[in-house]
Amino acid sequence: MADKDVDKLEPLFHEKSKFVHMGSTWGKDAELAIIESGRIWYKKADVHDVVVEVFDDTAIIWNRITLVAEVGGNEITNEFTVTEVYKNVNDEWKMLNLTFSSVRDNHRIAR
Repeated sequence: MADKDVDKLEPLFHEKSKFVHMGSTWGKDAELAIIESGRIWYKKADVHDVVVEVFDDTAIIWNRITLVAEVGGNEITNEFTVTEVYKNVNDEWKMLNLTFSSVRDNHRIAR
């Protein structure tokens, strides 16, 4: 996401995927357009913790991150737990959901 290469991202996102941000929720086309335009530029993510669980054809990934992003021309840093949900479709993992949950910097993900 940092390099804004939507051609690489597009095949990873399921057609019905949703992206939950602090101020709004939108679908695949909007997320790709926002990334490509730079309206939200995910500059850097420091990953502090990761938990992965797989349930048959569904995988959930929880990442505790510090995200540096540029939003509306302003650089901001936020602490998040990012929840990613993937489904295996025809032997390809497709992202169904990406949710940013604002957390404190000492937040831990239970295992």
